[in-house]
Amino acid sequence: MEEYNVKIDAFEGPLDLLLHLINRLEIDIYDIPVSEITEQYLLFIHAMKELKLDVASEYLVMAATLLAIKSKMLLPKHEEEQDEEFFYEEEEDPRDELVERLIEYKKYKEAAHEFKSLEQDRGLIYTKPPSDLSDYAKEAPSDKQDLNVTIYDMLAAFQKLMRRKKLQKPLSTKVTRQEIPIERRMGEILELLREKRERKSFYDLFPVPDRSHIVVTFLAVLELMKRQEIIVEQEQNFAEIFVTAQKGADSSGNR
Repeated sequence: MEEYNVKIDAFEGPLDLLLHLINRLEIDIYDIPVSEITEQYLLFIHAMKELKLDVASEYLVMAATLLAIKSKMLLPKHEEEQDEEFFYEEEEDPRDELVERLIEYKKYKEAAHEFKSLEQDRGLIYTKPPSDLSDYAKEAPSDKQDLNVTIYDMLAAFQKLMRRKKLQKPLSTKVTRQEIPIERRMGEILELLREKRERKSFYDLFPVPDRSHIVVTFLAVLELMKRQEIIVEQEQNFAEIFVTAQKGADSSGNR
């Protein structure tokens, strides 16, 4: 008897096993030699039992189906003599149903393999999930139709501000060690906005042409937006940005 190295997980059912045998024996799937394929299939079942592997019922059902087909194929065919005016219907091949099932299974198996390959290719692509910037968004007043100002609008305004400062006056290059707490700058901005009681241009919040002061002021504005202590408005895309203090906001950045 031929030796079998059996691994039951290699097959996903009796049809998968039959396809394996058909490919290994180089058999035409449309003209299956039932006697040979049945013998090979039963050898596999016996090998599984010898190895004390649990044989699923579906494998046994397929074995019975193959034996039934083999029996029908062995029965002699009797063709009745008929007149030339009549035609006789050709007897149905007992293998037809099995062939159809195998072909259909093969299509799904190949499609599953293709999807698996696409999944592996897609797994090599890494993307960054979108960042949640909702904390920096503001709720526009119900009586206004102004556009919501996003963090990207603020960054664009900051870049424009830096270009303006460079054109008007070079930024200070003197090395100094003067750190400005963001909380203090937030309070100064709120105090300025509350004192004027009107909206101010975003660029008016940067009176000092010092890089560190500009950066701290910008971060203070973002934090005030996050805490919803200020209202940031823009009439239309790329238009000037205006800032207003929320009602009830004090100079310490609390409401």
